[in-house]
Amino acid sequence: MSKVAIIDQCAGSDVRAESPMHHVKVPSVAANPGVVLEQKPFLGHMTLRGNSADDAFCAAIQQVLGVALPLQPSALVHDASGENSIQWISPDEWLIVVPGGREFEVETALHQAYSGHFAIVTVSGGQTLLTLSGPNALDVLHKSTVYDVHPRNFPVGKGITSNFAKATAIIRRPSEDVWELIVRRSFADYCYRWLVDASREYGVSVKV
Repeated sequence: MSKVAIIDQCAGSDVRAESPMHHVKVPSVAANPGVVLEQKPFLGHMTLRGNSADDAFCAAIQQVLGVALPLQPSALVHDASGENSIQWISPDEWLIVVPGGREFEVETALHQAYSGHFAIVTVSGGQTLLTLSGPNALDVLHKSTVYDVHPRNFPVGKGITSNFAKATAIIRRPSEDVWELIVRRSFADYCYRWLVDASREYGVSVKV
């Protein structure tokens, strides 16, 4: 195990947590919504930096998370349960998303599995994850980002960072019918309101 200070950054169950959108007023649910918007708060988000050319580093990631470290640009991979994911951000940076509360467990296990040079930082409190689904979800994305999200350019298993409305977001496609947006906490309210407004013409159902 590497000789570094490892601190559990999670506040614990005795501290009340509030999602970035705990205050929002949910609009009336459309009868046949073309867009379903849902927040998945309190997930564990971690930024990982390391050397992908080091086989021992890659092996440690697979051992701890049960999924191979993605080495191709914009690649997004999930484990068999679908609960743990790793996304390529840059040649030496990845975003890990796990069930909330597992951050310290993952960090500790990684330090035990690999003693080389790397960095892993919990950023759970600074961002949240939104999902878009429904027959008109893609139409909403087309209105919201300059990036080409057409399926021919954005297959399942891809994730990118791009402009979203007048903010930025990580846009991901974990399955055929679901899109994910990871947004900064400070942008969450704005992005949520943008999405509700952009979805209104199709009918929208919201779960926050």
